[in-house]
Amino acid sequence: MAMETHKPSRIFTVAEANARLPLIRAITRDLVRLAREVVERHQRVEHLKAGRAMSSGDPYDEELAQIEDELAKDRRRLHEFVEELRELGVEPKGSLEGLVDFPAMLDGRLVYLCWQFDEPEVAFWHELDAGFRGRQPLAIAAVGDCPS
Repeated sequence: MAMETHKPSRIFTVAEANARLPLIRAITRDLVRLAREVVERHQRVEHLKAGRAMSSGDPYDEELAQIEDELAKDRRRLHEFVEELRELGVEPKGSLEGLVDFPAMLDGRLVYLCWQFDEPEVAFWHELDAGFRGRQPLAIAAVGDCPS
């Protein structure tokens, strides 16, 4: 993806990304927890509904409808967490894994500093189109310490 095509709201240095981690970590922790709960509850509901012909008067209809309403509310809350992260200038990439990318400059080109929820600091980067599998360890000297 060319830099002209992708215009992040903010460019981070490694130091800036690490300085933002306490807040990013707190939001990501809530996002991961809720995302995993939503997936688990959705799977249970689908399992309960599988093979059942729902009919009026079914004693479980009301309970299932209530659970589905709660799931919809939780999905909206997940969206709010994602938007909070985006407003901070980062890009959430995996709600279940807690993946977050920080736009940065490396050798004059736009890349992502890559962080996962259980990591103590930002220590990896990858090309814009490479994703998590393409991440590489940071060579601190290669990533500018001055914001662009």
